[in-house]
Amino acid sequence: MIGGGQLARMAHDAAIPLGVRFRLLADTPQDSASLVVNDVVLGDYRDLDTLRRFAAGCDVITFDHEHVPTEHLRTLLAEGVNVRPGPDALVFAQDKGLMRAKLDSLGVPCPRHRLVADAADVTRFAQEGEGASRSDSDKGGYPVVLKTTRGGYDGKGVWVVDDETEAAEPFQAGVPVLAEEKVDFVRELAADVVRSPHGQAVAYPVVESVQKDGICHEVVAPAPNLSAELAAEAQALALRIAGELDITGHLAVELFETRDGRVLVNELAMRPHNSGHWSIDGAVTSQFENHIRAVLDLPLGDPRPRQPWTVMVNVLGGDYPDMYSAYLHCMARDPGLRIHMYGKDVKPGRKVGHVTVFGDDLEDVRERARHAAAYLRGDITE
Repeated sequence: MIGGGQLARMAHDAAIPLGVRFRLLADTPQDSASLVVNDVVLGDYRDLDTLRRFAAGCDVITFDHEHVPTEHLRTLLAEGVNVRPGPDALVFAQDKGLMRAKLDSLGVPCPRHRLVADAADVTRFAQEGEGASRSDSDKGGYPVVLKTTRGGYDGKGVWVVDDETEAAEPFQAGVPVLAEEKVDFVRELAADVVRSPHGQAVAYPVVESVQKDGICHEVVAPAPNLSAELAAEAQALALRIAGELDITGHLAVELFETRDGRVLVNELAMRPHNSGHWSIDGAVTSQFENHIRAVLDLPLGDPRPRQPWTVMVNVLGGDYPDMYSAYLHCMARDPGLRIHMYGKDVKPGRKVGHVTVFGDDLEDVRERARHAAAYLRGDITE
C-alpha cells in the first residue's frame, strides 16, 4: 500500500486475519501505519524509481491516498505491476475537473460547475446561475464554491467565496480552479461500494456524514429518515459509477441530499474512506477487508450492518495532548464503546482517532459516541 496514514494502518489490521503480507511505502518511520507494519519502505511516492523498487515482489499495489502521479502509475502498469484501482480510474479522484467532465458524460447528477480562469470569470459563473438555484440574487449569484482541481482534501483546496475579491485567493495556487454552485442541501450523505476486477460489487448502507470546516466529524449508519427509494437510488448511482469507471476496490461517493428530494454527487474517493470507518465494528465485513479482498480479486464479504444503528465520531486533536489517560473513564463508563487511535501526535484539528458505538436506539448510541470523543479531546472532564 502506498501511503502511511491511518487508512493504511486500518487496512493492515484487516489484512492480518486473511494472512495477507503487507508492504508499506511511507514518508517517515513515524507515519501512522509505519508504527504497526513490519515491512516498511521509506521513500517519495512521487519518484518513479522509488515506486519501481517498492513494487518489486508485490502481487498488487493499492493506495491510502490519491496523490501518486498518474503517469508513474501508467508506467508501472505497462511494466506488469498490478495497480488497483488503475490509473485510468484513479485520475478521476485525483483531478476534480476531469471527474466533473466524466460524470457529465455519464449523465450523473452534479452541482452546476465549470472551470474558471480568474476572479472575474468566477463572477460571470455566479451571474450565470443567478436566480436559477438560489434566491439571494442581490449578491449577484454568490456565494460560489471554488476548488483547486488537484491536491485538496479535508477542506484544503476548497473556498466558499462571497464576492470577486475573495475569489482571487484560489488562483494563487497556480493550478486550475473549478467553480461550483453552493448547493442548498439538507445534509451530506455517502454511498460506499466495493468492486472486484471480475465485476462482483457490494454496497454498504447509505450513511449521513456530518462535516465541520470541511472535515468529517460524525457518521451515522444508516442515514436516519432517508427514504428507501432515495437510499436505493444513491446505492445504484455509486455502483454505476464504479462500473463505468472500472474501479477496483472501495469507492466512496459523497453526496448532497437536496431540499427537493434529489441526490447530487459532490466528490469521489477511490480508497477506504472516513464515511466507512463505522463498518470496522458495525458491519459484517469492514470497508478495509473488502478493499483488500477486491484488490486481490477475492470474493467480497457481506456489507450488511450488525445492529440497527452505528455512530462513528472522529477524535480531533485539541489542547489536551494526553488522550491515553482518558481511556479509563471512557472504557469504564461504556464497555460497549470501541476506541480506535492512530498513533499520531496530537495537534489541534488533526484526526488522531475515532470512536464507534452501535445498538438499537439511535439517540443513545449517538450520545455515547459523542461523549467519548469529547472526553478524549478534553472538551469535557466528567
